[in-house]
Amino acid sequence: MSTYAVLQQAKALQPSERKELLRLLKEIVAVDDGIKPPRSLLDLAGLGKEAWQGINVDDYINEMRDEWDEDR
Repeated sequence: MSTYAVLQQAKALQPSERKELLRLLKEIVAVDDGIKPPRSLLDLAGLGKEAWQGINVDDYINEMRDEWDEDR
């Protein structure tokens, strides 16, 4: 696909889609240049979720509150 065809497709995008395309292209160029893109906090979403499996959240929160009250 030619650069001109890609440019024509990019022009057809909504402004928010163009911004996302630009962000992704910057990441590709940075990787090609050997630069690691900055990490997003969103990359951490779901990290460690297996540690919470089988734990009742309400019980856990109540235990933490009880410990807090005991320490006062």
